[in-house]
Amino acid sequence: MNKTTVLALSVLAFATVSTTQAFAGAADMAEKHFNAIGSGDVGALQKDYDENAVFQWVGGPLDGVYNGSSAISGLWSKFAKAQGKLDVNVMSIEESANPKGVTVNAAVTFTGKKPIPVRYILVYRGDKLVNEIWQIDPNLKTNKAY
Repeated sequence: MNKTTVLALSVLAFATVSTTQAFAGAADMAEKHFNAIGSGDVGALQKDYDENAVFQWVGGPLDGVYNGSSAISGLWSKFAKAQGKLDVNVMSIEESANPKGVTVNAAVTFTGKKPIPVRYILVYRGDKLVNEIWQIDPNLKTNKAY
């Protein structure tokens, strides 16, 4: 092996390890996020977001676009006040990562006064949420699948 090949393999190995370490556990961060929603812990939720995060709520009475961590925190305060404590059932979760970030897709049902079936998409850059989509999905299956 020549020096160029060794250098290229070293860079590739470093990039792979760095990417894995930087984004390992995004599904765990997402589950922690879902549980904070269920417990109504707005303080914990607020810490999850990048200052300029964008939240798309699709369906239901809170439908709309929320820009910035302060607007998102206000949204979660309204939601927690209206819903109280919720049981959280994560039926499926998967993550896709590359060196720039990680996307988590999940199917989650929050149950309190009534079930709230949600198709979730979360985008992390580092350990902060930069984009979140909460899609009310009445056709979501309610069996824990993973």
